[in-house]
Amino acid sequence: MKLLTLKLCLTAAIVLALATILAAQSNSASPDSATFDPDGTAHITRVIPMPATISPEAQKWLGSLNQQKAQPMEPLPERRIHTDAWRKRDTAEARKLYSVNVEETTTAGVRTDIITPVVSPGKTTPGTSAPESNRVLINLHGGGFNSDSGSLIEGIPIASLAKIKVVSVYYRLAPENPFPAAVDDVVAVYRELLKTYKPHNIGIYGTSAGAILTAEVAVRLKQLGLPLPAALGIFSGLADFSRPGDSWQMFTLNGLPGWLEPADPNHLPDDPYVGKTDRKDPVLSPIFADLRGMPPTLLVTSTRDILLSGTATFHRALLHAGDDAQLVVFEALPHAFWYHFQLPETTEALQIMANFFDQKVGR
Repeated sequence: MKLLTLKLCLTAAIVLALATILAAQSNSASPDSATFDPDGTAHITRVIPMPATISPEAQKWLGSLNQQKAQPMEPLPERRIHTDAWRKRDTAEARKLYSVNVEETTTAGVRTDIITPVVSPGKTTPGTSAPESNRVLINLHGGGFNSDSGSLIEGIPIASLAKIKVVSVYYRLAPENPFPAAVDDVVAVYRELLKTYKPHNIGIYGTSAGAILTAEVAVRLKQLGLPLPAALGIFSGLADFSRPGDSWQMFTLNGLPGWLEPADPNHLPDDPYVGKTDRKDPVLSPIFADLRGMPPTLLVTSTRDILLSGTATFHRALLHAGDDAQLVVFEALPHAFWYHFQLPETTEALQIMANFFDQKVGR
């Protein structure tokens, strides 16, 4: 009996050990997995190491994002309060780094900031010219169309680096003012600037919501028969509200960490900006517009950008229309990373943007 009990114990121990070894081998050999539903919907698990292809500063920043607790989007009032707080902080940082003068005013009845570069005698930035009073850029801030996340954060560096005056537009916001209120505001500002500037001396650019608005405004100007600006800057945007892009289903505003809200392509949620407008309206979604003859356009995004797909898809549409369009994709960084001035990649991105406008506007 004792011998039988010993044999059973040894057998059980061997089975348990083998199971543990096999489980460990399975976990270590294949931590990644991908399964697919009949309609092609993917269920994916991936292990993604910290990329060695980005700067140490960017690696540190990505690591800090991973420590943030994922939570749903805040209600609009609280979101606006928090956005305003960090916008003021980052605006102060921008003003420390870049020499400009800022004048608050109104243009065509729309609140604007006039950002003028300040250049010390004998000092100019490589790759850019001295300030010229006959050139101007219109900046359209990000913020999801419901807040201002970067009017001066975006406007100050480009004005300073490109040595071109920037008019930053505080267009009307949703949900109080859905589409096309913001488009109408920017068109009004553009019309007013045409009284002073020739169209080939004007550029328009924006980040995120501002990038989307930039494309929408260009299409609307074309519809109205107004002369188009010299150049467009679409920095992390989209041009199609009718279909969520692939990157929208994979990334958050912070890239991999954060609150993920994938969209059902067949039942898109209500969008305060879209309102009751047909999502395939050619101004709301310029992918459906006649894009032939659009101004030279620079598009910038990154490989963990929630709007990577939207930016890349619009780039292809511009190329298909025969337009001059350049796409620059940065490595591993999330949405609108150029708001973060501590990153070498931000310095590079801002200089690329500034050089583009210096080369295209007024030339």
